[in-house]
Amino acid sequence: MKDAVHRPSMADVAARAGVSHQTVSRVLNDPGSVAPATRKRVESAIAELHYRRNLAARALAGRHARVIGVLSDMGPWFGPTQSLVAIERGARAMGYLTVAGVLTDAADLGTTVRQFLDLGVEGAIVIAHDRPTLGAARMLSGQLPVCLVCADGQHADTAQVVIDQYGAARAATRHLLDSGRRHIAHLAGPIDWFDAARREQGWRDELSDAGLDHIVRAAGWRAVEGYRATQSLLASGTRFDAVFAANDMVALGAIRAANAVGLRVPEDIAIAGFDDVEGADQFLPPLTSVRQPFPELGLAAVGQLGRLLAGQATEPVVLRPELVIRTSSASPR
Repeated sequence: MKDAVHRPSMADVAARAGVSHQTVSRVLNDPGSVAPATRKRVESAIAELHYRRNLAARALAGRHARVIGVLSDMGPWFGPTQSLVAIERGARAMGYLTVAGVLTDAADLGTTVRQFLDLGVEGAIVIAHDRPTLGAARMLSGQLPVCLVCADGQHADTAQVVIDQYGAARAATRHLLDSGRRHIAHLAGPIDWFDAARREQGWRDELSDAGLDHIVRAAGWRAVEGYRATQSLLASGTRFDAVFAANDMVALGAIRAANAVGLRVPEDIAIAGFDDVEGADQFLPPLTSVRQPFPELGLAAVGQLGRLLAGQATEPVVLRPELVIRTSSASPR
């Protein structure tokens, strides 16, 4: 459970320094107009309270807008991109403006977070797919309310929204088992991504419960990586009759690699993906995939942050994806 975090205000600085709100404003905007001793007291209070100027509020003065921030390492990837879009829409529906902070380099994380704080947002939503972005959430959470969007739900001290990647991976693997497949390979996503780790673990546990072996190849998120990983499997002579791919692009590469050697999908190999990207129903054959509830995620994340801003406690929100069954995983004839 996470309680609201109090962001120090100009009034807090004034009270700590024993001066008026107007004096604090003068120190910030025209320090030469304030007596040195008074200025020193105010500057000490600012440092002690970790006060930051609300630049966004100043820019939006008179508009009565409420601003929240969203931090993510965007890249070209479907999940973080769709999460950001969903959060922006959810924020707009609930009367907030959003400011996006894109983490481009782990080495610049501290600078990025400081710049983000200087915008004076009321709170932040962090889309944390790996440890560097999780570190951003940790850096922010001591200074303003933070909601974490993360596939790894092991952060009880932080308000969070979790999409159940693990349960969805088990459901997809179970579906392949129910279709009669017994040698189900997994083309895994990047090892440092929480999403990829949870999907692989769900696949592993479902097969373990069925008493079946694990066949795994490192892929990534790109179609070409799915193609190469499937080629590697085929060249190794490993027997497999189904593929659970880390995402739909990897699944597309697997379909292409199977077709290249004359294997039919789903007659010879069943294939399931993850994300249900736009156009997955137009793959040849149409792709079975896990549809993530991004619209619900956006509303849930903004709602969690809104509760923190209102001084309310929060409980983790867990969203369940939907398995969309199409031709690519049909039972063999």
